[in-house]
Amino acid sequence: MSTDDQTYGPSALATPANFVTVLRLLISPLLFTMISTQHASWSVFVLWTVLASTDGIDGWIARRHGTTRSGAFLDPLADKVLVLGAMFSLASIGRFAWLPVTIIAVREIGISLYRVYWGRRGLALPASRGGKLKTLLQGLAVGAAVMPPLATAYAWVGNALLWASVVVALTSAGHYLWAGRSAATTMQRPSDIQPG
Repeated sequence: MSTDDQTYGPSALATPANFVTVLRLLISPLLFTMISTQHASWSVFVLWTVLASTDGIDGWIARRHGTTRSGAFLDPLADKVLVLGAMFSLASIGRFAWLPVTIIAVREIGISLYRVYWGRRGLALPASRGGKLKTLLQGLAVGAAVMPPLATAYAWVGNALLWASVVVALTSAGHYLWAGRSAATTMQRPSDIQPG
């Protein structure tokens, strides 16, 4: 069986998709250092674009070779480390305000724990459209903040995208909370039925 045709079971660890994801995690600190020292530069922008775009690549590989539990954990972890690390790096040099970055970080941690809570009870809360839009806006905000022309002459673009992502992040968080509450009500109904 060729590598292209190989599929992996749900418990597999050493998969091509996981390799790409772990590589993203390992390279992320280099990006954060470059943001802190070089601020806005084309090298930072290119590295950010490459790391951000590999999220779609490892997802495509996973769908082709089979999704795994380790991949389901590592992929969103890599996304959050990359985005939040870049945002905190930009806040540390004054490119982003701390308030929106903190709101986003608290939201990400809170919703992640909330999804884990329901996951352990057998309920999956898949990523919503709002969550995907939030991720896109955050990626564009960071990209705008490290791209030389926008970061220097039009700094408001990155900040506007950042605040837009805050609004979408809070809205999608509300949707997750509502979905969990609705599921809890549904799960409790059978136990409320008393034998006749």
